[in-house]
Amino acid sequence: MKLEVKRVGNSTGLILPKELLSRLNLQQGQWLHVTELADGGVRLSPYDPDFDAAMSVVDEIMDEYRDTLRTLAK
Repeated sequence: MKLEVKRVGNSTGLILPKELLSRLNLQQGQWLHVTELADGGVRLSPYDPDFDAAMSVVDEIMDEYRDTLRTLAK
């Protein structure tokens, strides 16, 4: 699916087609969670506050045990 970046009022945005909104089970006013991927792309998924809280905990753990994780990755 190809989307065009457009001017929306004083901002810039994307218009999501009805089919995509239906697949993501999204409605106007809901939030999307954006995840940057290693290859430079992004992943859009419905925003989930529980998932966001879990990812915050994971980030803290990864920061605290960075050296241990690096050693285990070898």
